[in-house]
Amino acid sequence: MAWIVNHAQDEVLCFDTSFLLLVQAVHARCPTVRKWIALCDADKLPADSGIPNLLSYEAWISDQSDRYEWPSFDENAASSMCYTSGTTGKPKAALYSHRSTLLHAYASALPDVMRLSARDSVLPVVPMFHVNAWGIPYSAALTGCKLVFPGPALDGKSVYELIESEGVTFAAGVPTVWQMLLGHLQANDLKFSKLDRTVIGGAACPPAMLRAFKDQYGVQVLHGWGMTEMSPLGTLCTLKNKQLSLPNEAQLSILAKQGRAIFGVDMRIVDGKGQELPWDGKTYGDLLVKGPWVVKEYFQGEGGNPLVEGWFPTGDVATIDADGYLQITDRSKDVIKSGGEWISSIDIENIAVAHPAVAMAACIGVAHPKWDERPIVVVAKKPNTEVTKEELLQFYEGKTAKWQIPDDVVFVEAIPLGATGKILKTRLRKQLKGYVLPTAATTDRSNA
Repeated sequence: MAWIVNHAQDEVLCFDTSFLLLVQAVHARCPTVRKWIALCDADKLPADSGIPNLLSYEAWISDQSDRYEWPSFDENAASSMCYTSGTTGKPKAALYSHRSTLLHAYASALPDVMRLSARDSVLPVVPMFHVNAWGIPYSAALTGCKLVFPGPALDGKSVYELIESEGVTFAAGVPTVWQMLLGHLQANDLKFSKLDRTVIGGAACPPAMLRAFKDQYGVQVLHGWGMTEMSPLGTLCTLKNKQLSLPNEAQLSILAKQGRAIFGVDMRIVDGKGQELPWDGKTYGDLLVKGPWVVKEYFQGEGGNPLVEGWFPTGDVATIDADGYLQITDRSKDVIKSGGEWISSIDIENIAVAHPAVAMAACIGVAHPKWDERPIVVVAKKPNTEVTKEELLQFYEGKTAKWQIPDDVVFVEAIPLGATGKILKTRLRKQLKGYVLPTAATTDRSNA
């Protein structure tokens, strides 16, 4: 937190009083901040906080007029800045303009995207620091819908009760949060009264989760993809008219993809030499994007010019089919290279979480003397359930090619997550630094 405040050169920092301890811990390390603003009334200001120049929000604005004329200014002026998750190093800052933010809000609200209207009650469980809650607060203001914020309680019970008490019709969040919500629903035999649809992004949505929302609770899952550098939305998955008559399983296989580019976003996949690859749904390559809300460079020019002939390299490996549906195969840093072939860690994880005893799974590659790398799957079990390594590996049979089945299962109490709910594979690799593949795995496994 202190690193980001200093890097952004923040001068005013506003905080909810529930974060007082955090502010007390970092304020002395943030020399650029001139004012610390507690979001409360003057009589609720914490006493003896030890924070210099601490003001309540109401005292701060008390001398201002209650009338406000919105000024005219350059639409390319900065409106907000968000930081990447920092899963591979120091976070980098993406600075957005008023123009890019407004265009993104318009595109996000379209019928084939989030389909927002004044009749919706919207809950972005994704936090504001995660790319402005995926831009939902702006699209909500644009369409005039009710906006509900969850606060710090993101456990399944709290989120469910908030959805019901506020009549939420549309929610958005990462798979790890929805996993807790589904667990609470299933354990207590609950249903939703008004929730109609949910956007799931930030990480690939397991097909088992998509099926559970649709089949058990009648909630439409809109699988999406984007990144901080894209404000963030790049694609969202809805069916085309010609696909509405397809069998249920065929529809689900489409909806498990990340979807089609929304208006304003162009995308392409290229090979290692930068040559464009076909949209056949099979050929995978490095994903590049461009558009009016895609960054051209990072704040303060860090990392130099990231663009490749005007295209932004996302770091994702993907396929695109003939209908324009994107499917993320993996992050380029997470794909497992085994015997000259690539194995998608996402596919391995999706199969694992479909097992009824698995709460969360993460697949990483480990060194192998013959095949360079082999996949192992790290698993956190659901409470009061049991599954053995042998049972889980057998669960993979028939669901993927034999040579792609993990060589081992490592059970852990919890899988490390970042602030945005993403699995921290860098931390997981450090935790398993001394791990060695079982002897059988280093001798018996073949790519045949």
